[in-house]
Amino acid sequence: MLAEYRKAAAEREALGIPALALSAEQTAGLVELLQNPPKGEEDFLVHLLSHRVPPGVDDASKVKAEFLANIAKGSLKSPLVSPEKATELLGTMLGGYNIKPLIDLLDDAKLGAIAANGLKHTLLMFDAFNDVKEKADKGNANARAVLQSWADAEWFTSRPKVAEKITVTVFKVSGETNTDDLSPAPDAWSRPDIPLHALAMLKNPRDGITPDKSGEVGPIKTLEELKAKGNLVAYVGDVVGTGSSRKSATNSVIWHTGQDIPFVPNKRFGGVCLGGKIAPIFFNTQEDSGALPIEVDVSKMNMGDVVDICRMKAKF
Repeated sequence: MLAEYRKAAAEREALGIPALALSAEQTAGLVELLQNPPKGEEDFLVHLLSHRVPPGVDDASKVKAEFLANIAKGSLKSPLVSPEKATELLGTMLGGYNIKPLIDLLDDAKLGAIAANGLKHTLLMFDAFNDVKEKADKGNANARAVLQSWADAEWFTSRPKVAEKITVTVFKVSGETNTDDLSPAPDAWSRPDIPLHALAMLKNPRDGITPDKSGEVGPIKTLEELKAKGNLVAYVGDVVGTGSSRKSATNSVIWHTGQDIPFVPNKRFGGVCLGGKIAPIFFNTQEDSGALPIEVDVSKMNMGDVVDICRMKAKF
């Protein structure tokens, strides 16, 4: 399993993109290795389990959640994953197959507080909210702590505050950028694979933009050179995001300008988009993806400029 994974990862590394997230079959193989790890592979195996399995309700996430739940309950053992570590990792899986094990663990004297901490930062509970409330009503202190945390919105208030000043390097695209420029229709087949699909962003030459391979690969080298300045790269355009409502356009921009999401493979959030005009649906999709879209005069901004975005305090 490891040999095949590394071979596939090397092929994608040659394209400048990370390996695919683990499939259910690969995750099942990983689970076996974690119970009897080959010497010298210990850290790599834990990394794969922690960061390369999709969260939520993916088939692979089901394999991961069941393994972690069994470790936490003691029905399986691994020299690399303790019950405490297993419970902690369950709390990073966002929702889906991890929810029931975490709720069950609220009753555990040793692991209950760890499970509660994971649930405090989990929002995709749906009807499972009632299971937590039922435990709280029966006097479970960990369940009560979870409900209070949700009420206090600690999932939000515990996050870093917006900086007083955000310094960005300008990636300028003159004229109008439509969503087909960012997520070309002929490359629709690759949209579920965000890093691969993002290679096609701006693949066709235009004023000020030179693709790495015309018609196939966009200006990745230019973006990497701008990132090397050490700042966030802001996508800047006169008119940005017109055309269709495809979310894959935002995915492409954020892949090149955003930050990795902890414990979630091959997806990013954040980034800055500055536009003289930003199409409303694209603007909203950027916000929903954790980016910072701002309509502002960009006529004097040029490729490679370094710009400070300062947070202003409201006056009443």
